Amino acid sequence: MSSASRVLVADDDRAIRDSLERALELEGYEVRTAHDGVQALATAHSEPVDLLVLDVMMPGVDGLGVCRVLRAEGDRTPILMLTARVETADRVAGLDAGADDYLPKPFELDELFARLRALLRRAVPVTDDGRPEPPLQVGDLRLDPGARRVWRGGHEAELSKTEFDLLELLVRNAGIVLDHATIYDRIWGYDFGPESKNLAVYISYLRRKLEPEGTPPLIQTVRGVGYTLRPQTPR
Repeated sequence: MSSASRVLVADDDRAIRDSLERALELEGYEVRTAHDGVQALATAHSEPVDLLVLDVMMPGVDGLGVCRVLRAEGDRTPILMLTARVETADRVAGLDAGADDYLPKPFELDELFARLRALLRRAVPVTDDGRPEPPLQVGDLRLDPGARRVWRGGHEAELSKTEFDLLELLVRNAGIVLDHATIYDRIWGYDFGPESKNLAVYISYLRRKLEPEGTPPLIQTVRGVGYTLRPQTPR
């Protein structure tokens, strides 16, 4: 790492906290630690970091609470959640709270490092020459990956973390039909199964915010397959 990325690790288990601190420092990260959610928020407010690693189950304010507070404040720092709870509902809760990734315990350090590197790459998209990626345009939709902002016809839409990630995936693959399994894997990291309605729910959220009455539709449903972003002209 040319300049050390700053990571805040929050876990109430001292052994885990200390071992992660040592391992991350050996990888070249600058590490700050917190033993609960209150301390994590205080540290994040006083010493901005590039990445947060939060344990879900902490006394007082838990990892989900920390995540919700930061996102409500407009803080888009990448967040990786750590938890021993592996049920689908728990994963959904973490991601919907605004987390960027979810790693169940126990985990291999190599996997943790790989996920952190991926989150840091995604935090500020850049071109091959290192410059910030320019906004993406499809029809009258404009999406700025770096600022994580989106406009339709000049009007900005306020999107949640998951809504933005889903829309960005569709924009980057405009005109291509993405099947359900691919979208689940790219956005949530796993497939909820054929009976899940999660994806359909988020598509409906996007349509409500980006396709007000009287505007041409953007997101097309391909029955039995998935979705694509393909602007249409009004009939």
